[in-house]
Order: sequence, then structure tokens, then C-alpha cells
Amino acid sequence: MSIKNIAVIGAGTMGNGIAHVFAQNNFNVSLVDIQQDYLDKAILTITKNLDRQIKKEIITETDKEKTLSNIKKVVGIENIPAETDLVVEAIIEDRDLKLSIFKKLESQLKPEAIFASNTSSISITELSAVCRADRFIGMHFMNPVPVMKLVEIIRGYSTSDETYNSIKELAETLGKTPVEVHDYPGFIANRILMPMINEAVFSLYEGVASAVDIDTVMKLGMNHPMGPLTLADFIGLDVCLAIMDVLYEGFNDSKYRPCPLLKKMVAAGKLGRKSGEGFFQY
Repeated sequence: MSIKNIAVIGAGTMGNGIAHVFAQNNFNVSLVDIQQDYLDKAILTITKNLDRQIKKEIITETDKEKTLSNIKKVVGIENIPAETDLVVEAIIEDRDLKLSIFKKLESQLKPEAIFASNTSSISITELSAVCRADRFIGMHFMNPVPVMKLVEIIRGYSTSDETYNSIKELAETLGKTPVEVHDYPGFIANRILMPMINEAVFSLYEGVASAVDIDTVMKLGMNHPMGPLTLADFIGLDVCLAIMDVLYEGFNDSKYRPCPLLKKMVAAGKLGRKSGEGFFQY
């Protein structure tokens, strides 16, 4: 099918990044959230990121204005335009909330529209059970979306080849590199990344080394661009914990048990960059 009109649900870090990329590639984007101020903040972030691209001579001022003109702010999922071809859900990792959104949209949008979730770990098959399972898919972008090339495309149990091929081609149109992944907890990126982060937290918890030294080992010894604890702070410790919980529950394997220190820090509200403190101060 021809995809032109995109609704991105959730104006947070991932949502505004996804909206940015679609709008920059001349798609009509409805950026959707529950409050106007969330949307205003998202547009401000997109504007700043576009200015950064201008400074790096990636785009022009005209490109920036065109991109912003392609985004429409929408308060409430009930106001998503009927002509929407693709929905990309990018809210918090809350299974019940995601299910509620897709269940409502099933009767609201045209039957041929594709539903996609940017979930980083929740089962695509499970999310698709309340709506059009054959036209449901995972479209997991990486943060920061305008910069990172990878998109994990996750097939649910009933995802059709037509849906997969449409989304694969769409990702390529965005200048991304799509990778096909089947529906297992954590998919590929987080199934590998999060246990590494969790093990780094265990190393800190057990007093093996300081947070700075753990990150230094991984940066200098493994040539990682940032250490796992810094990366955890960047992602959000609450998000890391939510993904570890999905892995632990999904595989029923003790190797995915979240570190007690990670759980304690989340309970204390020490979530990383977004709260001003995590493994490091910001």
C-alpha cells in the first residue's frame, strides 16, 4: 500500500524523534499525546535537533521549515485523522496502556491502515491480539532516532508478508537499515544489550569496581562509544528495569534477573539523565 499519512503516538524522546524523521522525509505526520504542553515541548526539541542538523550542514533552513510544516499536533488518540495510513505507537513500556490504545484505534481507523509499535521488548503478537493482527508489526527505532540507522522490524505471529514488506520499504525510504527479527522477548537489540547493562550494575553492586572504572573498561577495552552505566542513565533506569522484567518473565531464566541495585535506584527515583541523577550526576 502507499503510505503517506503517519500518526506517531507519544511525544517523548522516541516519539518526537520518529516524527522528526518521517516529517523530514516528506510524510504528513500527526504527533499525538494527551496534553498540549507535551506536544509543544516535543516541537521545541525537534526544532533544536533540526538546528543542530543545519549547523552540521546536513540540511538547510528551508528543509527545517518544510519538516516542521509537515507535523501537526494532535491532542488525544480520538482525534487521529481518519486518513491515517500508519500508526507508530511510541509511549512508555506499559503493556496494558498499549493494548488499550490499539483496541480503541481498531474501530477508529480504516481497515487497511497498518499498526506498528516502537516497543523495545513487549511481545508484538500479544499487542496485536486486540486488533488487526495481520497488519500489526514492531518498528523499533534506536535513540537518537534522527542519527541512528537501525530499525528492528519485528514480525508478530500473524504479521503478513505484505505488511512486513511495506514497513521494510518504508524504513529504507527513511534512510534506515531494517533488520528482520522474530517475536521473542527483547528481540535482538535489548536481549543482548540489557543483560550487559544489568551485569555492569551487578559489578557495581558487588563492589568489583567503581562506576567510572566499569565504564572505562568497556570504552577502552571493548571500544564502546560510552560505558554501560552511562548508557543506562541515557536510556533511563526505569526503562532498563522494565525491559529486564520482560526478559525475566518471558524466558523464565535467572540470568535475566534484574540487579537489586537497579530496582532500588528506580524505586528511589534515580532514573538517570531525565531525573538529574543515576549512576552519575547530571
